[in-house]
Amino acid sequence: MNEKVRFVQGNEACVEAAIYAGLDFFAGYPITPSTEIAEHLSSRLPGKGGTFIQMEDEIASMCAIIGASLTGNKVMTATSGPGFSLMQESLGYAIMAEIPCVIVNVQRGGPSTGLPTSVSQGDVGQALWGTHGDHAIIALSASNHQDVFAMTIEAFNLAETYRTPVILLLDEVVGHMREKLIIPEDGEIPLVQRLRTSVKGGVDYHPYLPREDGRLPMSDFGGEHRYNVTGLIHDMWGFPSGNPAVAHGLLRHLVDKIWNNVHQIARYKEYYLDDASTVLISYGSSARSALHLVQNRRQRGERLGLLELQTLWPFPASIVRDRCASAKHVVVVEMNMGQIFKAVKMAVNDPGKVFLANRIDGVFITPTDIRNILRLIRGKGV
Repeated sequence: MNEKVRFVQGNEACVEAAIYAGLDFFAGYPITPSTEIAEHLSSRLPGKGGTFIQMEDEIASMCAIIGASLTGNKVMTATSGPGFSLMQESLGYAIMAEIPCVIVNVQRGGPSTGLPTSVSQGDVGQALWGTHGDHAIIALSASNHQDVFAMTIEAFNLAETYRTPVILLLDEVVGHMREKLIIPEDGEIPLVQRLRTSVKGGVDYHPYLPREDGRLPMSDFGGEHRYNVTGLIHDMWGFPSGNPAVAHGLLRHLVDKIWNNVHQIARYKEYYLDDASTVLISYGSSARSALHLVQNRRQRGERLGLLELQTLWPFPASIVRDRCASAKHVVVVEMNMGQIFKAVKMAVNDPGKVFLANRIDGVFITPTDIRNILRLIRGKGV
C-alpha cells in the first residue's frame, strides 16, 4: 500500500500541505466549516515537532501567529467568515509590519452568522479590502484537493518571498468533500525558506530596508538584533515617522512589491481556450461545475472554455483580458453577488460581453444552473 495516497477532506489536504511546507506554529479557534483544520493539526503538528495552540478567539489567534512569525517560525491560522472579520485589524498590522503568515478562510454563507454549514464565496471582497488603509494582498483559491495541497504550499512560499500575509480562500464544499490526494515526496515541491539577514550583531541593522531584488531579510526576535515593530508608518529602522516622504515611500513599497509582481504571483488553469467562443471564468468549488459543463458541452460541439483562477488577488487582469479577447461571451461563475465578476468587467476590452452565473442561497451551483444562464444570454441574442 502506498501511504502517500490518501482519501481525505479538503481541510485535511490543507493540513498535510501545511506540514509539508514546514509549518511550525498554528493558533486558531474552532469555527464551522474550518474546524477540521484545527482538529487535525492539534495532533499532527506536535507530532512533527511543531506547536498547536487553541486560542480564546480569532483576534488572539491572529495576534499569536504574528508573534510566532517574528521569532522565525512558519505560521498559519484557519477560520471562516465571522472569525475572518475579527482578524482584520491584526491582518492590517501584519501587512504594515511585513510579517509572513498564512490565513485560511473556509468560506460559508453570510453576512453575520448567516448559513454556518452552507457554501458561499462571499468573502472574496473582504480578503481584498477587509482591513483599512491602502494596501495590497495575496489571496489564493483551489477547486480540488490536489490543488488545495499545491496552493497551501504556494501560500507559505509567497508569504516568505514577499514578507506578507497570504490568504487561502477555500469554501465549504471543497473543505468538506472527500477525494483522492497524492502527497508528493519530500523535496518534490520547492519550498521557500525565511530570508534572514546576513548583517551581524553589533552592526547597524535596517529591518525595513529592502535588498536590490526587493526582498526584505528578517532577523528573528530573540536573536542577534533588537529592532522596533509597529503598525505606525515607520522608517527603515522600524521607528514611527510622520514624514510625508517616508509615508509615501512605505505605502508604495507595500503595494508595489505585490502589484509589480502580478505575473509571478498569478496561478491559473485553462481548459479549451484556444477556440472558445464562450469563456467561463471561475474559482474554488464553482470551477468544478464550470469544468463539468465545459467538458460535457464540448462533446456536443459547443465551443466553451474555462479559465480557472487560483490567484484572486492581486487580480491577474492582463491574463483575463488576453484569454477573453476573442470570446463572444464571458460568463463568471461564482457563489456571491459578483465579486470577481466586477473585476473581470474592468479587465476585459468589452465589458458588455461579461455576464454573471451565480447562486447566493447556500446551495452549490450546478452545471445545470450555469447552462440555464447561457441559454438566457443566447436567447437574448447578445
